[in-house]
Amino acid sequence: MAQISKFVYALIIFFSLILAVTNAGLFRCKVDIDCPQILCFDEQIAKCIARMCECDYE
Repeated sequence: MAQISKFVYALIIFFSLILAVTNAGLFRCKVDIDCPQILCFDEQIAKCIARMCECDYE
């Protein structure tokens, strides 16, 4: 019984870490000004596309 609960706890921690990592790089936005320019390389501009910040060329 203890092994099952340890396994379940390990799964919960594993899945929570996966969710945290996959959402870490995403920035939600409404307009382009909401997106931080520091996310992009020098020749790219941060834009709000489909409510998510993405780096795009002019």
